[in-house]
Amino acid sequence: MANSQSPKRVALVTGGSSGIGEATAEALAKEGYVVYAAARRVERMERLKPFGCIPIKMDVTKDEDLTRVVDQITCDHGGVDILVNNAGLSVYGSVEEVPVDTARYQFDVNFFGLGRLTQLVLPHMREQGWGKIVNVSSGEGKVHAPLAAWYVASKFALEGFSDCLRAETAQFGIDVVVIEPGAIDTEITGGFIDPLLETSGSGPYASIAQGMAAWFRNMSAERGTASPPSLIADTIMEAVTAARPKTRYAAGVGVRRMIFFRQWMSDRMFDRAIMRMLE
Repeated sequence: MANSQSPKRVALVTGGSSGIGEATAEALAKEGYVVYAAARRVERMERLKPFGCIPIKMDVTKDEDLTRVVDQITCDHGGVDILVNNAGLSVYGSVEEVPVDTARYQFDVNFFGLGRLTQLVLPHMREQGWGKIVNVSSGEGKVHAPLAAWYVASKFALEGFSDCLRAETAQFGIDVVVIEPGAIDTEITGGFIDPLLETSGSGPYASIAQGMAAWFRNMSAERGTASPPSLIADTIMEAVTAARPKTRYAAGVGVRRMIFFRQWMSDRMFDRAIMRMLE
């Protein structure tokens, strides 16, 4: 799968302690890349060491962590050739009830930390005339849903950011790719129901919150309702190894159908369809 340059290329994968990040780091290492897997919980990345991955502690919301990691990789290997911005957080609850500090942290993880890390790796990519930046968005980067405003907004922002970055950096041989996962069996997908109900489960938006929680529980009880993280890792590998990758890859249960219907439905039609699902 890897191209002729891949054994010497250096990849940095954020959110490497679980889910998509862990699977992607493993896949890249197996193909001969030098892989740094970054996360706050460095102890949870021990299982990646046998594949040749280098676990490194990093909090994407702390500038000193981002600078330290990029400086270390630059010192050890010259710089980051492939950046997989995967670290993410999902905050659910009504716009009215989610504390603004929580919403701000959502953006720090999903958008501003990613943007700052991208700034730090760009000089090396630009100077060498080659680079790959893979931004893991979501199907909800294209499709809205009630009680998901802060999360959806962070992913909508990431989509626009990626489009602008792609146009800016193409002249330097840098590819910018957006990955739009659907339902994936990860911590970020499965761990939001309790916080959602804690925030909005008993207030003025309780009926929507309860309906959303019931809908996701029913999905979880059915087989085939979430794709494994390895599917997205394989999709990222396709983008990384392509000479001319697509600008977007949508993969995972339900995501292509969801994006298709959103594209062809009016705003109010889609609103009604979503709300009927939660009744």
